[in-house]
Amino acid sequence: MVLEWNRPCGSAMTDLVFDGHNDVLSRIWCGFGDAEAAFLAKDFHVTAQNAKAGGLAGGFFALFAVPARAPFDFAKFSSGNVAMPVAPRIERPQALDAIMAQIGVGKRLERAGHLHFACSGSELRDHIAAGRLAGLLHLEGADPIDPDLFVLDALYAQGLRSLGLVWSRYTVFGEGVPFAANQDGDTGAGLTDLGKALVARCKELGVVVDTSHLTMRGFWDVAEAGGALVATHSNAYSVCNVTRNLTDEQLKAIGETNGMVGLNFGTLFLSDEGWSTGRANISDMIRQLDHMIEQAGEDHVGMGSDFDGAPMPDGIKSAADLPKLVAAMRRADYGEALIAKLLKDNWLKFLTRELG
Repeated sequence: MVLEWNRPCGSAMTDLVFDGHNDVLSRIWCGFGDAEAAFLAKDFHVTAQNAKAGGLAGGFFALFAVPARAPFDFAKFSSGNVAMPVAPRIERPQALDAIMAQIGVGKRLERAGHLHFACSGSELRDHIAAGRLAGLLHLEGADPIDPDLFVLDALYAQGLRSLGLVWSRYTVFGEGVPFAANQDGDTGAGLTDLGKALVARCKELGVVVDTSHLTMRGFWDVAEAGGALVATHSNAYSVCNVTRNLTDEQLKAIGETNGMVGLNFGTLFLSDEGWSTGRANISDMIRQLDHMIEQAGEDHVGMGSDFDGAPMPDGIKSAADLPKLVAAMRRADYGEALIAKLLKDNWLKFLTRELG
């Protein structure tokens, strides 16, 4: 069964969403052997049915090196009363095994006709126009990449077009922030010399560099390399003061460099109450969007849901509920042009400019 992606149930064609981050490939690999059956039937945030119902037309599909192959446990992220330390480093061979297997999950879904990967913004647009669910391969954390960066070139050949330098752990390239409240992302060192070389090679190849999870010092190291600053799934620190969120200065820099920031739906990053209780709502999402637009500019904000990688707010059980967020935007008087930018157009314009 292959579904038509650009015919969302109950949504206007202008309400199609291109999302900056989901973890469904990792989640399928961690808990299920049959990728197609899982994508069609399992209770994930992103499935064939949920994408169609919610108007999810495409997005960044993340590859994430997990320390053990086991079903995702969101319970550890259900409440942030206690700061969570930076995760221990994962060995490169183990990370590479996990990443290659997750690429395999994506390729099986593609062969079955459920997902169509693109290597450029124009290809993404073509898939969406043809009613196909469009995917951009993204590496969340450079853990599997060797110091000579040969693995980066190999992953590029497999279709990788976006790379998050770190997750919330240490690597030879730089430091990720711990999950903690009441402090900003200035938690450790910036990029190492290897990290700076990795950024330079990404720019040579044409791979988007994502600063999400990176320390503040690392963020400014990426800024020094020049080009557009990107945070695919990060929110505003002024609205929710946790380490994973961006200060106003960082958000302004994203706008000034013609970059992008994607709204993270994860409850811990939406509001202070979301951090302390694990519960947030759609109004918190609107408050985040208001501030992100004010600081970065309306042309530089999009979606970065973290579907299948974080607990979702009340009312957003899966991608099928995206129209509820769109309805809240309309109640907030965003206007149709702005809504279209936030849902899809900003990301696609950026990726077409950066990737062709």
